[in-house]
Order: sequence, then C-alpha cells, then structure tokens
Amino acid sequence: MSVTKSAETQPALKRERQLKMYRRALKVLPGGTDSNFRAWGEHTVYVDRGKGGRVWDLDGNEFVDLRLGYGPVILGHADDRVDEAVHEAVRKGVSFSLTSEQEVRTGELIQELTGWVEMARMTVSGTEATMHAIRIARAYTGRDKIIKFEGQYHGMHDYALISVLPYDVSELGDRDNPVRLAWGRGIPEAVAETVIPAPYNDLDLLRRIFEREGDNIAAVLIEPVLGNAQGIMPQPHFLPGVRELTREFGAVLIFDEVKTGFRFARGGAAEYFGIKPDLATYAKAMGNGYPAAAFGGTREVMSVLPENVSHGGTYAGNRVAAAAAVATLSILKDTDALETIGRTGEAMQRAIGEILNRRGIAHVFTGHPSMFGIMFAEELPTDYRGWAATDHELYDAVALGMHPRGAMPEPDSREPWFVCEAHSSSDVEQAVEAFESSLNAALELRARA
Repeated sequence: MSVTKSAETQPALKRERQLKMYRRALKVLPGGTDSNFRAWGEHTVYVDRGKGGRVWDLDGNEFVDLRLGYGPVILGHADDRVDEAVHEAVRKGVSFSLTSEQEVRTGELIQELTGWVEMARMTVSGTEATMHAIRIARAYTGRDKIIKFEGQYHGMHDYALISVLPYDVSELGDRDNPVRLAWGRGIPEAVAETVIPAPYNDLDLLRRIFEREGDNIAAVLIEPVLGNAQGIMPQPHFLPGVRELTREFGAVLIFDEVKTGFRFARGGAAEYFGIKPDLATYAKAMGNGYPAAAFGGTREVMSVLPENVSHGGTYAGNRVAAAAAVATLSILKDTDALETIGRTGEAMQRAIGEILNRRGIAHVFTGHPSMFGIMFAEELPTDYRGWAATDHELYDAVALGMHPRGAMPEPDSREPWFVCEAHSSSDVEQAVEAFESSLNAALELRARA
C-alpha cells in the first residue's frame, strides 16, 4: 500500500478541547485520568465516541482503533446487537443483589463455549476474577503460594502486582532466582512473599521451583499467551508441561483468559492450545466493552463455594453486564465473527510484513491474528526478558506517530494490536498506511540523530 502523504505534510492532531479538558481533569483526577495507563501527560486522549472499528476524540480527530479498550471490543464499538439487548434489559432495572435469568444464561454460555468449565460466577472486572481465582485455589489446596510469570499482568490487586513490567530487566534479579519485584509502592512485603515469579516458557526452572517449594504452592497463575509483551506465544512443550507439573504436585492451574478468552477461539486459549486448566478467568471480550467478567472451573475446584470461601459483590452479575455477556457470547457462538476477525488480522500482518521486508527491517509477529504484536528483532523472544532486548524504542515511536496519521495502537510496545469484527478493509488500509508513514518518519529522525 502506498503512502499518500509524507511525514512532513501530515497534519497535526487538533488538541484545543482536549488540552482544556486535561487541565480541568488534573484538578479532580490524579494524572487527569481514572487509570495510570491512560495518563499520557498533555497527549492524554479524551474520547468523544466510537462506532465500529473507529473512535473520535473531543476535538473530532478520527482514528482506526487498534486498542479497542485494551481488547474488550471484540465486535466493534456501539454494536447495535449488543446495545439493543442491554437497553432492553436495563429498562427493567439494573442492580438488585438478586440473581437474574441472564446471569444463569451467561454461565450456560461459558459452559457451552469452553466445553470444560462446569461452574462459573460473574464479577465486574478481570482484577476481581483473578483475585477470586487465587483465593479459591488456596482454599482448595490448603496452600498459600502462587507462581506467576515475569511480565504477565493479572490485574490491580496486590497479589498480581509482582514482577510485571520493568524496562530494566536487571530489576527482576537473576533468571534462575528472580526477585519478587513489587510494581509500585503500597504492596506489603508479606503479600509479595506469597508470590513466586518465574520466567515464561522456562519449564526446567518451573520444575526446580516445584521441587523446592511444591508443598506450599497452591496454584500456577498464567496468561497462556504473554499478553503484556505483545502476545509472546508459548513454546510447543510449555503449556502441556505446566499442566503436567501442576497435576504432579497437586497444584491448581489457573488460566488467566481475560485477554484471550472468547478471542483466540470460542473456547479461548484453552481450546486453541488444547489444554484444560482447573480454573480460568474471563473479562474483556465477553461483554464487548461492557464491564462483564467471570471466573469458573471444574465442579470439584469450584465446590469450595459458596460455604467455605468468601465471594460476593453488589454489582456482580448486574443486569447490564449479564445482558451484554449473553448477547456477545451468543454472537460469538452462533456466527463466524471470530473467523472474520482472524482474516482481518492476517491481512494487516501481511501488508505490514511486506513494508518491513521491502525496507530490510528485521521483525517478527507475535500472538494471534486477533491480538498480535510487531517486534523489531532478529529472533522471536520467548519471555519478557527477551522482549526487553527488542527495539521497543523504535516501535513506541512508530506507534505514537501513527496517531496523527489516523490510526491508534497503544503507544507502548508491551501492548498488542487488537482487531474487532467491525474493522473493514478500508480500516486495514488506513492503519497500514499510517504505519508505513510513521515508520519512515521515525527512521528519518533516527538517521539524523
């Protein structure tokens, strides 16, 4: 695809209304936002609306959306099918702290789509889902420690914020004996001591950890794909080996499918890789942007509820979330939406690959066509430490430079590009043109530096 405008002639983004909003927001919201991940200083985006595969900010700038709210918008913004189901449901009331038929149907759909989840409960966010899954695993095993993998993000509760995302991987400590690196202040050392970090894709080290501490390990909590490093995939032997080790040592295997669930396949990464965990967590794609989440697993492990383990939530299974989940999961179950998304992602990868090959730029694609990364590297990394050795500075410059060119990936090389059913061929073309133009500009600046 050809670039229609040079880097020098690209119009700058209009920012007048957003800068005013930024100054206003700073007075009431730390950093001007409700999330650290959205705080981009004076470049913070204040959104006005979205439709299909596009979003518009307060100044009317239009973007092909490759963030999709960090993945939940699987069908497209303001999807009429989902919105109409939600609107019809909320006319009957939203929060009762009583159970609705839609909550029951959500559980049935999770059963039907995954084929292995026997019981599930809804909650409001992925953070809550992983928090409850950890608690269930500890109650089921009578053990305290959790293994998690470096660079993996499991939400914002204390037990998840260990060894998540330093740029300087030396902070993670020796590879064979990683340190428990808390992400930010406010996490008690006693909490960190219950988490054992390990490099992703290193089955030998994982076995040594189990042989050393297996009697204390309640669970392995794992994103089947390293979603916080552009979707690094597991080596062929890795997930089967993790499954085998957890069975050997009597630990629970928790798949964090908040990103991959109902996106990689109808049954998520468990179906895609052919591995059945004991518990799994879901969010994002299950509600097409509405705040729906769930955790579930085998009947045996989930049997610690409701009498022996605390779980509740005023908004768990609220009618908005349940209606959105029923509508979204039904569409994913009964249509070829996921196949459409896969074809779109593959087309985008092919076009970007052609550009990079013409320029002779070493690169690899990671992840799945519906959620993929682009790394500037000679070889495909296998873990977070490997990601840190890629040219992520060039990637970040290219991603940020795509914004004034009409496409919006996350300007942080840890996050993959997300694709939705509503992305059209013209969206693909615009995104690829924005990538090429921004790449040219970034390389020109690097050459002059």
